[in-house]
Amino acid sequence: MSDWPLYEVFVRGKRGLNHVHVGSLRAADDEMALHSARDLYTRRNEGVSIWVVKAAHITASSPDEKDPFFAPSADKVYRHPTFYDIPDDVPHM
Repeated sequence: MSDWPLYEVFVRGKRGLNHVHVGSLRAADDEMALHSARDLYTRRNEGVSIWVVKAAHITASSPDEKDPFFAPSADKVYRHPTFYDIPDDVPHM
């Protein structure tokens, strides 16, 4: 069992919400990982959708490289909503 691939599990709690990483598990194949994730992470009807991804297939930026990796976006001020006023009656802004 320890030679089975590691999967990362993401669950969407309600319709319209984002998938959130909830944990990891090992499984022999994708289908087993999906069923195991369902049994392990949605026992109380917490989810409406599950993603399982082999951990080996995830590529992520390093927190140590944060400044040089994201620096190019700092010079694109047009991407930031600073050029207009947001009305008071617009929620969640």
